[in-house]
Amino acid sequence: MDIPDAVQALDRDLRAIFGDRLRSLVVYAAIAGDDRTSTLAVVDGLSADDLRACVGQVAAWDEAGLGTPLFVATHEFERSLDAFPFEFGAILADHAVVSGADPFAGLRVDPAYLRQACEVQARSHLLHLREGFLETRGRGDALAELLLRSAPPLVALLQSVARLEGMAAAGDTAAALVEQKTGVPSGSLARIAQLARRKDLSSDEARRLFPGYLDAVQRLTAFVDSWRAA
Repeated sequence: MDIPDAVQALDRDLRAIFGDRLRSLVVYAAIAGDDRTSTLAVVDGLSADDLRACVGQVAAWDEAGLGTPLFVATHEFERSLDAFPFEFGAILADHAVVSGADPFAGLRVDPAYLRQACEVQARSHLLHLREGFLETRGRGDALAELLLRSAPPLVALLQSVARLEGMAAAGDTAAALVEQKTGVPSGSLARIAQLARRKDLSSDEARRLFPGYLDAVQRLTAFVDSWRAA
């Protein structure tokens, strides 16, 4: 991974603020849809005074095309892998050390952490889908709005399930993979995921889509609940 000059400048800025307490600075793959460079700094201790000192640099960092650095205290990253397995796992998978020691040496995400995080996503999606349907009070326009609103979170869930299966898939590829793995009818999840790219949906179409969508999410949740690493 190429390390931009702006990141080298960031390293100097952080050294001026933290001195020897800056243990490592890494650059990692940008979040989808964000063209700014993503960085993570590992420091010994992080006080309000430290954050106030960084505030004065944020505008310059942003102007240089940098995202706001993610700060973690020493050993905080490894202790957070169970809480943020997908997010921190992505950093583990694609990063470069700018300065200091590699803070991720020897670290890996336990598949059990991924399964648990994925289950939380799936169960939350299912519960909100059921609740949202009741709150439509039978109105087709409200159901259409519910499906449109639920599409982006479904896309994120499908990507998580694909990651659980060891694949960095997105969009239609992730939907097809999950449909195959869970045994739900082809298109039952993909058609909803595609709504993330739409701004409108008719009441009649929403009523046709919902039963298959609900069944698919219920079966997906059961799949994740019983998932075991190969």
